[in-house]
Amino acid sequence: MTDRKAQLAANLARVEERIASSCAAAGRKREEVTLIVVTKTYPASDVRILHELGVRHVAENRDQDAAPKATACADLSLTWHFVGQLQTNKVRSVTSYADVVQSVDRAKLVTALSVAAVRGERELGCLIQVALDAESGERGERGGVAPDGVEELAAAIDAAPGLRLDGLMTVAPLAGEYAGRQRAAFDRLMEISSRLRAGHPAANMVSAGMSGDLEDAVAAGATHVRVGTAVLGVRPRLG
Repeated sequence: MTDRKAQLAANLARVEERIASSCAAAGRKREEVTLIVVTKTYPASDVRILHELGVRHVAENRDQDAAPKATACADLSLTWHFVGQLQTNKVRSVTSYADVVQSVDRAKLVTALSVAAVRGERELGCLIQVALDAESGERGERGGVAPDGVEELAAAIDAAPGLRLDGLMTVAPLAGEYAGRQRAAFDRLMEISSRLRAGHPAANMVSAGMSGDLEDAVAAGATHVRVGTAVLGVRPRLG
């Protein structure tokens, strides 16, 4: 085993233990939570090692990094998640490799994703990114739609050819009433998810929690956690 593979295996084992312990504490089954490894800034060689170690879900936040990496790993059985803010001029590229876009936050993006998905003859999963700080008027720079805009956006996705409404995503806010209160933020997301599922029962995916707060996300009921640093370590950016 190479040094890098040994390092990633050890890191994955620690993250797995954290998820398993959190599930046990919350009375949940381990299989209820899917680990997505955020591979941004890390090379395709790491993605290949992660696949060897059993990882099947990976995420990227910049198309210029993600597109060549996805091409280099096209032979692997992976589900690719796009989690960054997405400009419409990058949509055609992103829809060529992403299976799920977790950062849908405006109607214009829904339209662009639909056109590209239909053109590429693909069905694209979509998560609505919820900006919990928007409720306090202290919206940060991470994108997202205010909670009161979720239903309108959900209806647009539901009606758009080539798109599939999978659920919701959030990042714990750095400002507003939920700043520093990750569990409360994730509980709020679950409330919004419950309302969404009343009209869209299949939209049951809830993506929340990262390296520093995955326990809070699991406790709240998240179905997917997005972990980067805790698995891959801290390394300088590519390029």
